[in-house]
Amino acid sequence: MTRTTELPTGGLLRFATAGSVDDGKSTLVGRLLHDSKSVLADQLEAVERASAGRGQEAPDLALLTDGLRAEREQGITIDVAYRYFATPRRRFILADTPGHVQYTRNMVTGASTADLTVILVDARHGVVEQTRRHAAIAALLRVPQVVLAVNKMDLVGYREPVFATIVAEFTAYAAELGIPAVTAIPISALAGDNVVEPSAVMDWYGGSTVLEHLETVPVGQGPAHRRARLPVQYVIRPRTAAHPDYRGYAGQVAAGAFRVGEPVTVLPSGRTTRISAIDLLGRRVAVAGAGQSVTVLLEDDIDVSRGDLIVPTADAPPTTQEIEATVCHVADEALTVGHRVLLKHGTRTVKAIVEDIPSRLTLDDLTLHPHSGRLVANDIGRVRIRTAEPLPVDSYADSRRTGSFILIDPGDGTTLTAGMVGASFADPGPADGAADPAEDAGWDF
Repeated sequence: MTRTTELPTGGLLRFATAGSVDDGKSTLVGRLLHDSKSVLADQLEAVERASAGRGQEAPDLALLTDGLRAEREQGITIDVAYRYFATPRRRFILADTPGHVQYTRNMVTGASTADLTVILVDARHGVVEQTRRHAAIAALLRVPQVVLAVNKMDLVGYREPVFATIVAEFTAYAAELGIPAVTAIPISALAGDNVVEPSAVMDWYGGSTVLEHLETVPVGQGPAHRRARLPVQYVIRPRTAAHPDYRGYAGQVAAGAFRVGEPVTVLPSGRTTRISAIDLLGRRVAVAGAGQSVTVLLEDDIDVSRGDLIVPTADAPPTTQEIEATVCHVADEALTVGHRVLLKHGTRTVKAIVEDIPSRLTLDDLTLHPHSGRLVANDIGRVRIRTAEPLPVDSYADSRRTGSFILIDPGDGTTLTAGMVGASFADPGPADGAADPAEDAGWDF
Protein backbone atom coordinates (compact mmCIF):
# COMPACT_ATOMS: atom_id res chain seq x y z
CA MET A 1 0.00 0.00 0.00
CA THR A 2 1.33 3.45 -0.90
CA ARG A 3 1.93 5.83 1.99
CA THR A 4 0.48 9.31 1.63
CA THR A 5 1.02 12.32 3.85
CA GLU A 6 -1.19 15.40 3.85
CA LEU A 7 0.28 18.86 3.81
CA PRO A 8 0.74 20.35 7.28
CA THR A 9 -2.07 22.54 8.54
CA GLY A 10 -0.24 24.26 11.41
CA GLY A 11 -1.95 25.82 14.41
CA LEU A 12 -2.40 24.39 17.91
CA LEU A 13 -3.78 20.90 18.56
CA ARG A 14 -5.03 19.90 21.99
CA PHE A 15 -5.25 16.14 22.35
CA ALA A 16 -5.78 13.61 25.13
CA THR A 17 -4.84 9.97 25.53
CA ALA A 18 -7.22 7.46 27.09
CA GLY A 19 -7.57 3.72 27.47
CA SER A 20 -7.58 0.87 29.94
CA VAL A 21 -4.94 0.25 32.57
CA ASP A 22 -1.59 -0.91 31.15
CA ASP A 23 -2.57 -0.20 27.57
CA GLY A 24 0.58 1.91 27.28
CA LYS A 25 -0.72 5.51 27.29
CA SER A 26 2.22 6.98 29.17
CA THR A 27 4.68 4.97 27.09
CA LEU A 28 3.07 6.28 23.91
CA VAL A 29 3.33 9.87 25.14
CA GLY A 30 6.92 9.30 26.21
CA ARG A 31 7.75 7.81 22.81
CA LEU A 32 6.15 10.79 21.06
CA LEU A 33 8.21 13.21 23.12
CA HIS A 34 11.44 11.21 22.80
CA ASP A 35 11.32 10.39 19.10
CA SER A 36 10.16 13.88 18.12
CA LYS A 37 13.22 15.31 19.96
CA SER A 38 10.99 17.12 22.46
CA VAL A 39 12.78 15.85 25.58
CA LEU A 40 15.58 17.84 27.17
CA ALA A 41 18.85 16.05 27.88
CA ASP A 42 18.55 16.40 31.67
CA GLN A 43 14.98 15.02 31.57
CA LEU A 44 16.16 11.97 29.64
CA GLU A 45 19.06 11.46 32.04
CA ALA A 46 16.68 11.58 35.00
CA VAL A 47 14.45 8.94 33.36
CA GLU A 48 17.47 6.75 32.64
CA ARG A 49 18.59 6.98 36.29
CA ALA A 50 15.11 6.21 37.60
CA SER A 51 14.77 3.26 35.20
CA ALA A 52 18.17 1.87 36.22
CA GLY A 53 17.18 2.19 39.86
CA ARG A 54 14.18 -0.03 39.14
CA GLY A 55 16.40 -2.64 37.47
CA GLN A 56 15.32 -1.83 33.90
CA GLU A 57 17.91 -2.04 31.14
CA ALA A 58 16.22 0.46 28.80
CA PRO A 59 14.76 3.87 29.76
CA ASP A 60 11.11 3.65 30.78
CA LEU A 61 9.64 6.44 28.66
CA ALA A 62 6.40 6.34 30.66
CA LEU A 63 8.28 8.15 33.44
CA LEU A 64 8.31 11.27 31.29
CA THR A 65 4.61 11.73 32.14
CA ASP A 66 4.07 9.73 35.35
CA GLY A 67 5.48 12.47 37.53
CA LEU A 68 3.87 11.71 40.90
CA ARG A 69 5.74 9.41 43.27
CA ALA A 70 2.59 7.30 43.79
CA GLU A 71 2.34 6.85 40.01
CA ARG A 72 5.96 5.74 39.67
CA GLU A 73 5.68 3.33 42.57
CA GLN A 74 2.44 1.73 41.36
CA GLY A 75 3.28 1.89 37.66
CA ILE A 76 -0.05 3.55 36.85
CA THR A 77 -1.23 7.02 35.86
CA ILE A 78 -3.32 8.74 38.56
CA ASP A 79 -3.42 12.41 37.69
CA VAL A 80 -3.79 14.14 34.33
CA ALA A 81 -0.28 14.92 33.05
CA TYR A 82 -0.12 17.86 30.65
CA ARG A 83 2.80 18.27 28.28
CA TYR A 84 3.56 20.98 25.76
CA PHE A 85 5.70 20.35 22.69
CA ALA A 86 6.07 21.39 19.09
CA THR A 87 7.31 20.08 15.77
CA PRO A 88 8.10 22.14 12.66
CA ARG A 89 4.53 21.52 11.53
CA ARG A 90 2.41 22.20 14.62
CA ARG A 91 2.25 23.03 18.33
CA PHE A 92 0.67 20.55 20.76
CA ILE A 93 -0.88 20.42 24.22
CA LEU A 94 -1.39 16.82 25.30
CA ALA A 95 -3.13 15.37 28.34
CA ASP A 96 -2.19 11.86 29.47
CA THR A 97 -5.25 10.67 31.41
CA PRO A 98 -5.70 7.77 33.85
CA GLY A 99 -7.14 4.42 32.84
CA HIS A 100 -8.64 3.31 36.16
CA VAL A 101 -12.41 3.42 36.54
CA GLN A 102 -12.12 5.45 39.77
CA TYR A 103 -10.31 8.19 37.81
CA THR A 104 -13.00 8.62 35.15
CA ARG A 105 -13.43 12.22 36.32
CA ASN A 106 -9.76 12.86 35.50
CA MET A 107 -10.34 11.59 31.96
CA VAL A 108 -13.26 14.02 31.67
CA THR A 109 -10.95 16.82 32.78
CA GLY A 110 -8.32 16.00 30.16
CA ALA A 111 -10.77 15.47 27.30
CA SER A 112 -13.02 18.47 28.01
CA THR A 113 -10.71 20.84 26.09
CA ALA A 114 -9.38 18.35 23.52
CA ASP A 115 -9.68 18.65 19.75
CA LEU A 116 -8.70 14.99 19.44
CA THR A 117 -8.62 11.90 21.65
CA VAL A 118 -6.24 8.98 21.18
CA ILE A 119 -7.86 5.85 22.63
CA LEU A 120 -5.42 3.00 23.15
CA VAL A 121 -6.30 -0.68 23.00
CA ASP A 122 -4.00 -3.55 23.98
CA ALA A 123 -3.85 -5.78 20.89
CA ARG A 124 -3.85 -8.88 23.13
CA HIS A 125 -7.11 -7.96 24.87
CA GLY A 126 -9.03 -5.99 22.25
CA VAL A 127 -11.94 -3.71 23.12
CA VAL A 128 -12.66 -3.95 26.85
CA GLU A 129 -15.11 -2.26 29.22
CA GLN A 130 -12.87 0.75 29.88
CA THR A 131 -12.31 1.21 26.14
CA ARG A 132 -16.06 1.54 25.66
CA ARG A 133 -16.31 3.86 28.65
CA HIS A 134 -13.67 6.24 27.30
CA ALA A 135 -15.17 6.19 23.81
CA ALA A 136 -18.54 7.09 25.32
CA ILE A 137 -17.03 9.99 27.26
CA ALA A 138 -15.29 11.26 24.12
CA ALA A 139 -18.64 11.18 22.31
CA LEU A 140 -20.44 12.88 25.19
CA LEU A 141 -17.82 15.65 25.36
CA ARG A 142 -18.11 16.18 21.58
CA VAL A 143 -14.38 15.61 21.02
CA PRO A 144 -14.24 16.20 17.25
CA GLN A 145 -11.55 13.66 16.30
CA VAL A 146 -10.99 10.11 17.60
CA VAL A 147 -7.89 8.01 16.93
CA LEU A 148 -7.86 4.30 17.79
CA ALA A 149 -4.27 3.27 18.53
CA VAL A 150 -4.00 -0.52 18.68
CA ASN A 151 -0.90 -0.88 20.84
CA LYS A 152 1.46 -3.77 21.63
CA MET A 153 1.23 -5.17 18.12
CA ASP A 154 4.69 -6.65 18.75
CA LEU A 155 3.12 -9.02 21.29
CA VAL A 156 0.70 -10.46 18.72
CA GLY A 157 3.28 -10.93 15.98
CA TYR A 158 2.25 -7.74 14.14
CA ARG A 159 -0.66 -9.69 12.59
CA GLU A 160 -3.05 -7.68 10.45
CA PRO A 161 -6.16 -9.83 11.23
CA VAL A 162 -5.82 -9.00 14.93
CA PHE A 163 -5.78 -5.29 14.10
CA ALA A 164 -8.70 -5.59 11.67
CA THR A 165 -10.91 -7.41 14.20
CA ILE A 166 -10.34 -4.78 16.89
CA VAL A 167 -10.97 -1.93 14.47
CA ALA A 168 -14.25 -3.46 13.27
CA GLU A 169 -15.56 -3.90 16.83
CA PHE A 170 -14.54 -0.42 17.95
CA THR A 171 -15.89 1.43 14.90
CA ALA A 172 -19.24 -0.33 15.25
CA TYR A 173 -19.49 0.83 18.87
CA ALA A 174 -18.34 4.35 17.92
CA ALA A 175 -21.10 4.54 15.31
CA GLU A 176 -23.69 3.75 18.03
CA LEU A 177 -22.30 6.69 20.03
CA GLY A 178 -22.58 9.08 17.10
CA ILE A 179 -18.83 9.40 16.52
CA PRO A 180 -18.69 10.19 12.78
CA ALA A 181 -15.24 8.77 11.98
CA VAL A 182 -12.38 6.89 13.60
CA THR A 183 -8.75 6.82 12.44
CA ALA A 184 -7.14 3.48 13.35
CA ILE A 185 -3.36 3.04 13.61
CA PRO A 186 -1.48 -0.15 14.60
CA ILE A 187 1.46 0.68 16.87
CA SER A 188 4.03 -0.57 19.34
CA ALA A 189 4.77 2.31 21.70
CA LEU A 190 7.56 0.34 23.36
CA ALA A 191 9.35 -0.45 20.10
CA GLY A 192 8.38 2.79 18.36
CA ASP A 193 6.46 1.22 15.47
CA ASN A 194 4.19 3.76 13.72
CA VAL A 195 4.47 6.29 16.54
CA VAL A 196 6.88 8.79 14.98
CA GLU A 197 8.62 6.57 12.44
CA PRO A 198 6.87 4.08 10.11
CA SER A 199 7.07 0.43 11.12
CA ALA A 200 9.46 -1.75 9.16
CA VAL A 201 7.55 -4.91 10.13
CA MET A 202 3.94 -3.86 9.38
CA ASP A 203 4.23 -3.33 5.63
CA TRP A 204 0.54 -4.23 5.31
CA TYR A 205 -0.34 -0.83 6.87
CA GLY A 206 -0.04 2.15 4.56
CA GLY A 207 -1.50 4.97 6.65
CA SER A 208 0.08 7.73 8.68
CA THR A 209 2.04 7.32 11.88
CA VAL A 210 0.54 8.76 15.05
CA LEU A 211 2.65 11.91 14.85
CA GLU A 212 1.96 12.38 11.13
CA HIS A 213 -1.76 12.20 11.82
CA LEU A 214 -1.52 14.64 14.74
CA GLU A 215 0.47 17.06 12.59
CA THR A 216 -1.92 17.00 9.64
CA VAL A 217 -5.41 16.50 11.08
CA PRO A 218 -7.51 19.60 10.32
CA VAL A 219 -8.80 21.69 13.20
CA GLY A 220 -11.29 24.52 13.12
CA GLN A 221 -12.68 23.51 9.74
CA GLY A 222 -16.34 22.92 10.54
CA PRO A 223 -19.39 25.18 10.17
CA ALA A 224 -20.31 25.03 13.86
CA HIS A 225 -19.14 27.33 16.67
CA ARG A 226 -19.83 30.49 14.63
CA ARG A 227 -22.17 32.04 17.17
CA ALA A 228 -20.05 34.92 18.45
CA ARG A 229 -19.76 35.05 22.23
CA LEU A 230 -17.69 37.33 24.49
CA PRO A 231 -17.91 36.69 28.26
CA VAL A 232 -16.91 39.93 29.99
CA GLN A 233 -13.95 39.29 32.26
CA TYR A 234 -13.07 42.84 33.29
CA VAL A 235 -14.25 46.43 32.83
CA ILE A 236 -11.34 48.72 31.92
CA ARG A 237 -11.50 52.38 33.03
CA PRO A 238 -7.95 53.82 32.84
CA ARG A 239 -9.05 57.42 33.66
CA THR A 240 -5.95 58.97 32.11
CA ALA A 241 -5.54 62.40 30.55
CA ALA A 242 -5.07 60.77 27.15
CA HIS A 243 -8.24 58.66 27.54
CA PRO A 244 -10.56 60.40 30.00
CA ASP A 245 -13.72 58.69 28.73
CA TYR A 246 -12.30 55.26 27.89
CA ARG A 247 -14.57 52.40 28.95
CA GLY A 248 -13.77 48.97 27.54
CA TYR A 249 -15.02 45.48 28.20
CA ALA A 250 -12.24 42.89 28.20
CA GLY A 251 -12.43 39.14 27.74
CA GLN A 252 -11.53 36.23 25.49
CA VAL A 253 -13.77 35.66 22.49
CA ALA A 254 -15.29 32.25 23.24
CA ALA A 255 -16.57 31.57 19.73
CA GLY A 256 -17.25 33.21 16.39
CA ALA A 257 -16.08 36.71 15.46
CA PHE A 258 -17.02 40.31 16.31
CA ARG A 259 -16.76 43.27 13.93
CA VAL A 260 -16.68 47.03 14.45
CA GLY A 261 -20.12 48.52 13.75
CA GLU A 262 -21.94 45.27 14.47
CA PRO A 263 -25.16 45.47 16.55
CA VAL A 264 -24.70 43.57 19.81
CA THR A 265 -26.78 42.67 22.85
CA VAL A 266 -25.53 42.49 26.43
CA LEU A 267 -26.99 39.57 28.38
CA PRO A 268 -28.72 38.91 30.68
CA SER A 269 -29.94 42.55 30.71
CA GLY A 270 -30.91 42.49 27.02
CA ARG A 271 -29.63 46.00 26.31
CA THR A 272 -28.56 46.64 22.72
CA THR A 273 -25.87 48.83 21.17
CA ARG A 274 -23.11 48.68 18.54
CA ILE A 275 -19.39 47.96 18.70
CA SER A 276 -17.51 51.23 18.22
CA ALA A 277 -13.97 49.83 18.44
CA ILE A 278 -11.97 46.67 19.23
CA ASP A 279 -8.54 46.80 20.89
CA LEU A 280 -6.19 43.83 20.47
CA LEU A 281 -2.68 43.86 21.98
CA GLY A 282 -2.58 47.66 22.08
CA ARG A 283 -3.84 48.29 18.54
CA ARG A 284 -7.21 48.83 16.90
CA VAL A 285 -8.60 46.01 14.74
CA ALA A 286 -11.72 45.67 12.65
CA VAL A 287 -12.43 42.01 13.52
CA ALA A 288 -11.69 39.78 16.53
CA GLY A 289 -12.13 36.01 16.46
CA ALA A 290 -12.33 33.00 18.78
CA GLY A 291 -9.41 32.63 21.18
CA GLN A 292 -8.31 36.27 20.99
CA SER A 293 -8.24 38.32 24.19
CA VAL A 294 -9.69 41.72 23.31
CA THR A 295 -11.23 44.87 24.71
CA VAL A 296 -14.51 45.91 23.10
CA LEU A 297 -15.78 49.49 23.18
CA LEU A 298 -19.49 50.19 22.73
CA GLU A 299 -21.28 53.18 21.19
CA ASP A 300 -23.69 53.67 24.10
CA ASP A 301 -22.91 54.09 27.78
CA ILE A 302 -24.84 51.12 29.14
CA ASP A 303 -24.37 49.06 32.30
CA VAL A 304 -21.99 46.18 31.57
CA SER A 305 -20.09 44.29 34.27
CA ARG A 306 -18.03 41.14 34.82
CA GLY A 307 -20.10 38.04 34.13
CA ASP A 308 -22.18 39.61 31.34
CA LEU A 309 -22.16 38.11 27.85
CA ILE A 310 -21.83 40.20 24.68
CA VAL A 311 -23.43 38.56 21.63
CA PRO A 312 -24.58 39.60 18.13
CA THR A 313 -28.11 40.98 18.37
CA ALA A 314 -29.19 38.77 15.47
CA ASP A 315 -27.94 35.63 17.23
CA ALA A 316 -28.65 36.13 20.93
CA PRO A 317 -29.33 32.98 22.96
CA PRO A 318 -32.37 32.89 25.23
CA THR A 319 -31.88 33.45 28.95
CA THR A 320 -33.23 30.87 31.36
CA GLN A 321 -33.33 29.90 35.00
CA GLU A 322 -34.09 26.25 34.25
CA ILE A 323 -31.13 24.24 32.93
CA GLU A 324 -31.26 20.58 31.90
CA ALA A 325 -27.87 19.02 31.36
CA THR A 326 -25.70 15.95 31.40
CA VAL A 327 -23.08 16.15 34.13
CA CYS A 328 -20.04 14.27 35.35
CA HIS A 329 -19.77 14.34 39.13
CA VAL A 330 -16.14 14.85 40.17
CA ALA A 331 -16.31 15.36 43.94
CA ASP A 332 -16.18 12.71 46.65
CA GLU A 333 -19.28 14.24 48.24
CA ALA A 334 -22.46 13.02 46.55
CA LEU A 335 -24.71 15.36 44.55
CA THR A 336 -28.33 15.02 45.67
CA VAL A 337 -31.72 16.53 44.91
CA GLY A 338 -32.12 19.76 46.84
CA HIS A 339 -28.36 20.40 46.88
CA ARG A 340 -27.67 24.17 47.04
CA VAL A 341 -24.71 25.08 44.87
CA LEU A 342 -22.99 27.85 42.97
CA LEU A 343 -23.16 27.55 39.18
CA LYS A 344 -20.28 29.06 37.19
CA HIS A 345 -21.05 29.71 33.54
CA GLY A 346 -18.37 31.56 31.62
CA THR A 347 -17.34 34.47 33.84
CA ARG A 348 -20.64 34.57 35.77
CA THR A 349 -21.33 32.74 39.04
CA VAL A 350 -24.86 32.49 40.45
CA LYS A 351 -26.67 30.62 43.21
CA ALA A 352 -28.55 27.51 42.14
CA ILE A 353 -30.38 24.47 43.44
CA VAL A 354 -30.46 20.90 42.07
CA GLU A 355 -34.15 20.31 41.42
CA ASP A 356 -33.95 16.78 40.05
CA ILE A 357 -31.51 14.02 39.10
CA PRO A 358 -33.81 11.93 36.88
CA SER A 359 -31.29 9.38 35.66
CA ARG A 360 -27.77 8.03 35.85
CA LEU A 361 -25.96 6.67 32.80
CA THR A 362 -24.12 3.36 32.65
CA LEU A 363 -21.35 3.96 30.13
CA ASP A 364 -20.64 0.26 29.66
CA ASP A 365 -23.86 -0.36 27.72
CA LEU A 366 -25.31 3.20 27.52
CA THR A 367 -28.36 2.29 29.62
CA LEU A 368 -30.13 4.82 31.84
CA HIS A 369 -31.06 4.13 35.46
CA PRO A 370 -34.19 6.26 36.04
CA HIS A 371 -35.01 8.12 39.25
CA SER A 372 -31.41 8.13 40.39
CA GLY A 373 -31.77 10.97 42.89
CA ARG A 374 -28.03 11.15 43.55
CA LEU A 375 -24.67 11.03 41.83
CA VAL A 376 -21.40 9.91 43.40
CA ALA A 377 -17.81 10.46 42.24
CA ASN A 378 -17.27 9.53 38.56
CA ASP A 379 -21.01 9.15 37.88
CA ILE A 380 -22.49 10.65 34.72
CA GLY A 381 -26.16 11.54 34.75
CA ARG A 382 -28.94 13.95 33.84
CA VAL A 383 -29.82 16.85 36.13
CA ARG A 384 -32.28 19.73 36.25
CA ILE A 385 -31.02 22.89 37.91
CA ARG A 386 -32.79 26.13 38.81
CA THR A 387 -30.65 29.26 39.06
CA ALA A 388 -31.35 32.35 41.14
CA GLU A 389 -30.68 34.60 38.13
CA PRO A 390 -31.32 34.10 34.39
CA LEU A 391 -28.36 32.88 32.36
CA PRO A 392 -27.73 33.00 28.59
CA VAL A 393 -26.75 29.42 27.79
CA ASP A 394 -26.10 27.66 24.51
CA SER A 395 -26.49 23.98 23.83
CA TYR A 396 -23.23 22.07 24.35
CA ALA A 397 -23.70 20.65 20.86
CA ASP A 398 -23.41 24.20 19.52
CA SER A 399 -20.59 25.46 21.73
CA ARG A 400 -18.37 23.56 24.15
CA ARG A 401 -17.53 26.88 25.84
CA THR A 402 -20.85 28.62 26.42
CA GLY A 403 -22.72 25.33 26.67
CA SER A 404 -20.73 24.13 29.69
CA PHE A 405 -20.69 25.01 33.37
CA ILE A 406 -19.43 23.78 36.73
CA LEU A 407 -21.21 23.40 40.06
CA ILE A 408 -19.30 24.62 43.11
CA ASP A 409 -19.75 23.96 46.82
CA PRO A 410 -20.64 27.38 48.30
CA GLY A 411 -19.06 26.42 51.59
CA ASP A 412 -15.48 25.64 50.61
CA GLY A 413 -15.29 26.37 46.87
CA THR A 414 -14.80 22.72 45.87
CA THR A 415 -15.75 21.85 42.30
CA LEU A 416 -18.58 19.33 42.49
CA THR A 417 -19.77 18.69 38.96
CA ALA A 418 -18.97 19.52 35.33
CA GLY A 419 -22.05 20.06 33.19
CA MET A 420 -22.96 20.06 29.49
CA VAL A 421 -26.20 21.84 28.63
CA GLY A 422 -28.60 19.52 26.85
CA ALA A 423 -25.89 16.99 25.96
CA SER A 424 -26.85 13.36 25.47
CA PHE A 425 -26.02 10.42 23.23
CA ALA A 426 -29.38 10.76 21.53
CA ASP A 427 -28.31 14.21 20.37
CA PRO A 428 -24.83 13.73 18.87
CA GLY A 429 -24.73 17.30 17.53
CA PRO A 430 -23.40 18.50 14.19
CA ALA A 431 -20.67 16.31 12.71
CA ASP A 432 -18.64 19.31 11.64
CA GLY A 433 -15.29 17.58 11.62
CA ALA A 434 -13.53 19.77 14.15
CA ALA A 435 -13.95 22.35 16.86
CA ASP A 436 -12.25 25.70 17.03
CA PRO A 437 -8.78 25.00 18.47
CA ALA A 438 -9.00 28.11 20.61
CA GLU A 439 -12.27 27.05 22.16
CA ASP A 440 -11.87 25.81 25.73
CA ALA A 441 -14.54 24.31 27.94
CA GLY A 442 -12.76 25.88 30.91
CA TRP A 443 -13.42 23.23 33.55
CA ASP A 444 -10.75 24.02 36.13
CA PHE A 445 -10.93 21.17 38.59
